[in-house]
Amino acid sequence: MGLIQGITLHPLQSIQGGMAEFYTPQSSDETMLVKVPASTIDDLFVHKHQTDQLLVVKGSFVLVILYNRRYQYIPLSEKVPQVATIPPGVLHGSINLHDQDCLLVNAVLRHGEPHEKDYQPIAKPFPYDLDQARLSLKNLEEQGAAIALPRS
Repeated sequence: MGLIQGITLHPLQSIQGGMAEFYTPQSSDETMLVKVPASTIDDLFVHKHQTDQLLVVKGSFVLVILYNRRYQYIPLSEKVPQVATIPPGVLHGSINLHDQDCLLVNAVLRHGEPHEKDYQPIAKPFPYDLDQARLSLKNLEEQGAAIALPRS
């Protein structure tokens, strides 16, 4: 299944500089460090005047998008460096089923003044499919393990 219109995933490019690896910077108006606590099943949020650009730097979680009364589960992990972009007006939440907190950077693009309801949770209209969320993350982590294998 493809991503919902407006949602994008961009793999990060990197260059090696000695022992360090440098990844593509993300332009932003504001940068936030966000913690998704272990064992979290979060409600939904919507931002009226901001685009979120999410990059996991420690751990993993599943980004949940609600569109046309259906959830889409987008796994994000430090093992597969990529940026998920969420435009204004898209209902989204998070699931962290691990016993470890997930840390991510949100390189926010502002399109106007923050709205007072931007960070207030919105109750889920129906439960998440946690089995589907687990499966999406498992598939991504297997992909990340395959990328990390030495090539002959």
